[in-house]
Amino acid sequence: QAFLCVTSTLNVALFRDHLVLEDLVEEMKKQSPALSFGPLQRDGRIAVQGSFPALRGLREFLLLRARSLSEEHKKEGKSQQRARRKLQEHRGAAEMRNSIRDVHRERQVLVLDTDIYHYMKYFYLKAFQGDDVVISGVTDGDITTVCIESAASKAGAAQGLKAKKMMENYSVELQKILRKERISFRELSRAEKQRFKQLWERLKARYPKVLITPSDTHIDVVGTPADVFGFTEEVRR
Repeated sequence: QAFLCVTSTLNVALFRDHLVLEDLVEEMKKQSPALSFGPLQRDGRIAVQGSFPALRGLREFLLLRARSLSEEHKKEGKSQQRARRKLQEHRGAAEMRNSIRDVHRERQVLVLDTDIYHYMKYFYLKAFQGDDVVISGVTDGDITTVCIESAASKAGAAQGLKAKKMMENYSVELQKILRKERISFRELSRAEKQRFKQLWERLKARYPKVLITPSDTHIDVVGTPADVFGFTEEVRR
């Protein structure tokens, strides 16, 4: 299987005003025992490795934790002077906390493997379409964070949840059936690369369910094992 495990880098520096980050990491480990955690860096970043469902569960836990801390902070901050001082000293952190509250209240967030995200976006376009729903993705290496924004109403929230569920279901199915192969052409001359490009463009018509992602040194081929094997074998011949 090609898409069973992924590594993501989380930034928990947001919680520094309210929690000891080392204690928070211990909470995260207890909450998500199926995940592997790297060392906590000075800037608040920590690498986490595991399955996509486990990473989604951890993200939801952190969103709820952030919302809870924000509400506690609001109750404690009755003094206008203290609130003004905190605003001046931690304006950036406050803006990030507000953003997370907005995500929890009006947006749905989904973490996907980048290749699955692009495959889904190319071949399952209906998952990205819906009434009053705007879907965007931010890619960071092998991980793409998908933001599903909907209108601030019950109907809008229902549409957002429906879109998220559809993408989750597609993601689970695609993880089971997709395979990825990388074909390098680093050593080829410019003319050979051009002929290589013409070749894979012709092959795409014979393998319509294969996603080709080119770069300067290689192409990534994503599809079913049979399609990927057939495509790569023809290219290599």
